[in-house]
Amino acid sequence: MIKLKLFVCLLLPVIALAQNKKVITHADYDQWETLGEKLISTQGNIIAYTVNPQEGDGRLEIAKPNGTKIKTIARGYNATITNNERYVIFKIKPFFKDTRDAKIKKKKPDEMPKDTLAIYEIATDSLQKIAKVKNYKTIEKGDGWLAYLLDKATPEKPKAAPLADSLTQIKNILTLADSLRREADSLILKTTLAKTLGLKTLLPKPKTETKAAPKTPDEPVEEGTELILKNFDTKKELSFKLVNEYYFDKYGKALIIETSKKNGDTKKQACILWQHLSNNKIDTVLQTFNDAKNYALNEAATQLAFVAERDSSTKALQKFYKLYHYYAYADSAKILVDKRLLDTLKKLTISPDYANNFSKDGEKLFFGLTPIRKPKDTTLVDFETARLDIWNYKDDYLQPQQLVNVATELKRSYTAVINIASKNMQQLGSDTTENIVLINEGIANYVLAVSNKGNRAAGQWEGQGKNCASIINTTNGKVASIYKNLRVQPQASANGKYIIWYNAAVKNYFTYNIATQKIVNISKQIKTILADEENDVPDTPNPYGVMRWHNNDDAVYLYDRYDIYKCDPNGITAPQLVTQGRKTKTTIRWQNTNPDERFITDEGIYAFTATNEVSKKMEVNLSTINKIIAYNTAPTTMAMFRGVAQAQKNATAFICTKETPQLSASIATVTQNNNGSYNTLQQLNPQQANYNWYTTQLETWKMFDGKMSEGILYKPENFDATKKYPIIFYFYERDADDLYNYRNPAPSASTINIPYFTSNGYLVFDPNIYYKAGEPGNSAYNSVVSAAKHLSKKYIFIDSTKMAIQGQSWGGYQVAYLVTKTNIFAAAGAGAPVSNMTSAYGGIRWGTGISRQFQYEKGQSRIGKNLWAATDAYLKNSPLFAAPKVQTPLLLMHNDKDGAVPWYQSIEYFTALKRLDKKVWLLQYNDEDHNLVERRNRKDLSIRLAQFFDHYLKGAPMPRWMASGVPATDKGIDWGF
Repeated sequence: MIKLKLFVCLLLPVIALAQNKKVITHADYDQWETLGEKLISTQGNIIAYTVNPQEGDGRLEIAKPNGTKIKTIARGYNATITNNERYVIFKIKPFFKDTRDAKIKKKKPDEMPKDTLAIYEIATDSLQKIAKVKNYKTIEKGDGWLAYLLDKATPEKPKAAPLADSLTQIKNILTLADSLRREADSLILKTTLAKTLGLKTLLPKPKTETKAAPKTPDEPVEEGTELILKNFDTKKELSFKLVNEYYFDKYGKALIIETSKKNGDTKKQACILWQHLSNNKIDTVLQTFNDAKNYALNEAATQLAFVAERDSSTKALQKFYKLYHYYAYADSAKILVDKRLLDTLKKLTISPDYANNFSKDGEKLFFGLTPIRKPKDTTLVDFETARLDIWNYKDDYLQPQQLVNVATELKRSYTAVINIASKNMQQLGSDTTENIVLINEGIANYVLAVSNKGNRAAGQWEGQGKNCASIINTTNGKVASIYKNLRVQPQASANGKYIIWYNAAVKNYFTYNIATQKIVNISKQIKTILADEENDVPDTPNPYGVMRWHNNDDAVYLYDRYDIYKCDPNGITAPQLVTQGRKTKTTIRWQNTNPDERFITDEGIYAFTATNEVSKKMEVNLSTINKIIAYNTAPTTMAMFRGVAQAQKNATAFICTKETPQLSASIATVTQNNNGSYNTLQQLNPQQANYNWYTTQLETWKMFDGKMSEGILYKPENFDATKKYPIIFYFYERDADDLYNYRNPAPSASTINIPYFTSNGYLVFDPNIYYKAGEPGNSAYNSVVSAAKHLSKKYIFIDSTKMAIQGQSWGGYQVAYLVTKTNIFAAAGAGAPVSNMTSAYGGIRWGTGISRQFQYEKGQSRIGKNLWAATDAYLKNSPLFAAPKVQTPLLLMHNDKDGAVPWYQSIEYFTALKRLDKKVWLLQYNDEDHNLVERRNRKDLSIRLAQFFDHYLKGAPMPRWMASGVPATDKGIDWGF
């Protein structure tokens, strides 16, 4: 008792201090800042990152890894640190206010405020600015050069003529008009006189001239703008006019420039230039074409490939491209493939949409072929032509999905390859091998082909079709089948010796040896499960995945729930357990920080995250693969780490973001063998100290079915255990692992903002939900209602008469269902809920055009059977059919452009509840999707959510939009707050 009194005495000053803090209001959101882009230099000595307010002007911070500030640039973004760490190059946005004012004045795009390019030299602390820059590029793995493209000049408005000049112009116009009137009167008089005298005419006979038929002018093109090429060493600059596109090679040997023609000037035609950066020589690659695109440089920057169309009229309905190839210092580009060489490939032509690319050794060029499509009949009149979509039961994909993907399909390309030296060409892709994957960066003489041809229709109810996989020889086009009709996704090994896949049916990984054509089960000796152990959807669980291949393809690393296994791709040597995370329930995961590195080496230093499943504590550890911490002792850092990035030439230099519930995400540096110590560069949002914040604690309880669950309890910083608090239960599926996440105060996209509500005197609880197939609704009841009863019984500070629930999408469905099963909640908010599973089952996800059937049979909705095999389950889990039981006031939000959950689902529920005289409201934000994007709408929803819950949980007055509504005649005038 003495210890308890002492604890209370020590706690009282803390509570008193918290009591004096401000509560978060809707006006406070804008000042909260978040981290944007972040990067570390190649050598690891410079860090750059952006800090952005929710609304207003952000900034770019440049610093050293130890936290020493180098420079802060207002409104800076899109930064690049040169490889030699001499310069930081970035763009500067216009002032937020200036852009806002321009939008208010409805200025045209050319008249809007433009970005500025900035070049900051670190050693001299000098900043150079170049106005109105569209974009810039630097050399990926080299130094010394910068190219930037200027934006179009803002058109000048014509100046008003002086008054005297205007009067003179008016006088001249009147004189001309009087002269024309007299001439017309004379013409009328002569014509009348001729008729009276019976003559044909008294007018002079006009002279006859032979004129050539008018030439149809070329269609105007979008003219390019000025490109500046800057050399940092010599300080010299080169200028190129009318530039559309430009590309550096990876190492800084060449700059490829495409210019446009100039309208009205036949002497200035479109042109492709090769600027040699070593000797300042410029070569003309090709000139006089209508269109060129998809430029590809080989690794050594000695070859260029692209497609161009130069023969047809700019107005032609059908355009045929040719594939061009160019050697450095040659006279001009040569045609590598054109329509004549494709005569053996019926109805195919060169694709203008394929991303051409060389093999890494430069010996092969991969390009695209596309079907020759029938041109549109221009003789048809639009308003006399039928407009319809024809659905056919034999279609691979439903019409809505076809329409969503029509632009992609019109640009579909089939991969082909040509050997540069021998000119041997092979078509690799087709309508039965539509997905081609290059192996060993294209060096291998074969590719991986994957197709779901013949299995696509089943994706409507299964979510994904079965695949067939094969190897295609790039020299002779021969095909070797790997497997057929399996729901698996194959991958090629780093050096191209093997193909690997996980077969969910037998719960193991298999490899295909390309040389021997043998298939081996490489994981059968692993005793733990390699796929999701907690899978609770009626489908085969997904694997935890392949981590990476070892150098030379002599091993492959696989994940289970916690650990890493090293496996022999030939299945001879037994798998080796690399870590011991299962002993402490700690999940270890390798972080991919170097996109150029395709495999693991024994010497390489890599970042691994370790997250404890029980405590939610986390660490980032740096080590070689052979010295990785086993984690038979659980991590101890109470934080969340994200976005690990590594310096490419200094393997020990890493940065990441670190956050806790009390400290917003900040840049942290990580050092090798750090043992959990991190250096935070800058802590954002110091104003948070002035506000009543929140705390988190992990809660566990026994659900109604006897199983244990866990969730996060959010409490106000000024929490007082002697008071009674209203509580809102927010949920989706399982969020307890987010215990150490930081939550920004921000206007709501669809759900309650937890910092706002805790600051304003609420408790919030986020429970995990565990599901049983066929019982999604009752599973939510088992988890959420058991949590509500457990907490209200355990804690006297929870007011059991002032509890509410809120969720969005799948969470919204669960809210809509729960209010039909219990009356313990005083209010409920459901965003974009499904209310009628029988109609939603056959609905369309309009964002993708796909059917929703798979979601019920195999996915999140968890029925597990089709509508006719489990009709009772669909009815039992549909809130609509239990609407008469609803007693809880319900606030719905569903937007009229929702592409995920059909909008009519909330309409069905609202009209049913309205018909039954229940307390229900529906917020429908115009032209918004599943979650709100427009900040104005987010602010509006935040206010209404607060007003709704304040009324039912705190007794605040009911706002007018709830009490009497807002008529359509007042839309946009009165918001009813």
